[in-house]
Amino acid sequence: MDITVEELNNMRTENKPHTLLDIREIDEINICSIEGSLNIPMNTLPDNLDKLPRHEPLVVMCHIGGRSMQVTQWLLQNGFDNVMNLYGGISAWSKTIDDTIPQY
Repeated sequence: MDITVEELNNMRTENKPHTLLDIREIDEINICSIEGSLNIPMNTLPDNLDKLPRHEPLVVMCHIGGRSMQVTQWLLQNGFDNVMNLYGGISAWSKTIDDTIPQY
């Protein structure tokens, strides 16, 4: 299931419970990030599942949405039932919601 950047922005401004999981690599996170996100690179995720909340929606984000779509599917297959892929990733967030976030 996908969520748009507009929908995520509404969740954030309305203080609706959720966790934004940023699965990009450290060098990407060093370029830019969304405040309040949980940063766990994709390749380390299997060893860090205990850090993911199961009691609130989990929104998975990457650069443009491809890796996060794969991780969303994987999490759904591994017992997480409230997981959404951020369509367009941080690139779409930068273009649509917060233009102070650099494009790369």
